[in-house]
Amino acid sequence: MEVIIRRKSLKSLVTKVVKGLAFLALSKRAYPISDIDDDGDEEIVTSVPEGHFAVIAMEGGDEEEKKRFMIELDYLTDPAFLKLLEMAKEEYGFQHKGALALPCTPQQLRNILHNHQL
Repeated sequence: MEVIIRRKSLKSLVTKVVKGLAFLALSKRAYPISDIDDDGDEEIVTSVPEGHFAVIAMEGGDEEEKKRFMIELDYLTDPAFLKLLEMAKEEYGFQHKGALALPCTPQQLRNILHNHQL
């Protein structure tokens, strides 16, 4: 029993470390703020640091393809990100409270953020 628990804990730790390293490679300027643990519980950070805003990457309202990100304000000048905001305006509008919903998958948003030119 103890071996199974240790193996499960080790797997969980390795999974979290790999995810963390992948996001560090992406950018220190934009990062996801929610994640789903191995036990299915979602951890969400609700406060947004100064100079950032929250977005949710979700395509077609697919709950499985949904992830929250904190984005630095500098991304508001990036042409690819601005195009994504225009698409969000057309699809969802901006009348809601909370994080902006973006019509893309989390991976598509990561690609845009990764290719951002300073």
